[in-house]
Amino acid sequence: MHPYIHAQNFPDKPAYIMAGSGETVTYRQLDDQSNRIAQLFRSLGLKAGDHVALFLENHPRYFEICWGAQRSGLIYTAISSRLTAEEVAYIVGDCGAKLFVTSKYLAERATELKPMLAGLPNRYMLDGTIDGYASWEDAVAAQPATPIADQIAGTDMLYSSGTTGRPKGVLQELQPQPIDFDNPLLNISRKLYGIDAETIYLSPAPLYHAAPLRFNMSVMRLGGTCVIMEHFDAEEFLRLVEKHRITHSQLVPTMFVRFLKLPDAVRQKYDMSSLRCAIHAAAPCPIPTKEKMIDWWGPILWEYYAGTEGNGLTMCNSTEWLAHKGTVGKAVVGTVRICDEDGNELSQGEAGTIYFADGRPFQYHNDSKKTAESRHPKGWSTLGDVGYLDKDGYLHLTDRKAFMIISGGVNIYPQEAENLLITHPKVMDCAVFGVPNADFGEEVKAVVQPRDMADAGPALAEELIAFCRQHLADIKCPRSIDFEPELPRHPTGKLYKRLLRDRYWQGHTSKIV
Repeated sequence: MHPYIHAQNFPDKPAYIMAGSGETVTYRQLDDQSNRIAQLFRSLGLKAGDHVALFLENHPRYFEICWGAQRSGLIYTAISSRLTAEEVAYIVGDCGAKLFVTSKYLAERATELKPMLAGLPNRYMLDGTIDGYASWEDAVAAQPATPIADQIAGTDMLYSSGTTGRPKGVLQELQPQPIDFDNPLLNISRKLYGIDAETIYLSPAPLYHAAPLRFNMSVMRLGGTCVIMEHFDAEEFLRLVEKHRITHSQLVPTMFVRFLKLPDAVRQKYDMSSLRCAIHAAAPCPIPTKEKMIDWWGPILWEYYAGTEGNGLTMCNSTEWLAHKGTVGKAVVGTVRICDEDGNELSQGEAGTIYFADGRPFQYHNDSKKTAESRHPKGWSTLGDVGYLDKDGYLHLTDRKAFMIISGGVNIYPQEAENLLITHPKVMDCAVFGVPNADFGEEVKAVVQPRDMADAGPALAEELIAFCRQHLADIKCPRSIDFEPELPRHPTGKLYKRLLRDRYWQGHTSKIV
């Protein structure tokens, strides 16, 4: 269960294919290059437990670097290519990286970064160089393609999104392991998703995000082939499924919405029959959206709830979901506990903070306070989300705790209104949150990205509010709606709701009113 084994058994098989350029990297090439990279790390004095950082777009060399670090015992931090230079420099410094790799594509920010990384001597660039960065290709090519003598498994340390402040690195407890060791994600990939050497996995998301990075590497551990989209496009995804006879993929609900907004003629144009497993997570999926996806693709959707922290995992297949609509599944790693503000366990059906007991331990790098805040007195851990367990033990999410609205003393979870609004034919994207109200403390506000910005205005706002009131209690519905040409979403689909919400709280010394 490692690329080096597949390099011996089927050296010319593609480990991954770049969807746009068509560049193919075979298992032999991946093994050779990752060995050279491991040799480079050792030649620079990097030892097991040291940190390296990648600041790259979805690049053909991405996995060569990750596998080089993995077989060297290094901790590799993949950084979002959408961050500012200041944000990148913070992460590089916080993780203590001893080597930094970027690309010519990101040269503008790399130029800004140069003085910020002055104390880091090992700075490299792909596809050419600028002042202050050495050629990655030249450095790697000078090394032998033989394994280093002290191979040991490394791991990633990825950073939480940081919408509530500086992002924090999530570090799993690391035990010395051989590079081909088994792990829970591999077991789940094999037993539940059916991933094996015959798998052709389409990856539509940025590789610096936890799920795409870890799932692609799991497919390569198991000998399958990955097809990597440089950028997501709904119709292009469908075309690639047909072209490569894709068997597995992982998506986020916003991608489902984009598929369903395509004209029927486009959706029906492509042969999707090879697709056996479509995994989704990262955000709650509106029930009507998922119903339509199952109607279209069949009962091949698997949903899970987890975080970069890896402290627990719930999961459900399409059959389970149809019997418990809205669920994110039952726990397969850890045990779900629902607690009130004082840490007391709540009864079935009562919404509260979601904790995982007996899950995988983790810590927030360089932040013992945030680590402690994520812990229950009994040692359970939480991602800060709110939800409840139904009568059969299936978990349902209601919202991120940070965005709960308290209006007139009533708790409102805006995810309900968001899930409804996104189903309206004139809505492309939306966010719902609380804004100040002199009488009730907060009231419900929606910001909508219309399918056609020309529709934006009072008439559409009234139509959407009336639509909400047809389906939800009045208190849960937006009192007002503003329009934006585009909402601030991460490429993984995560909505930066706080960036919108904060505009409405300017001038308030507290966001508790």
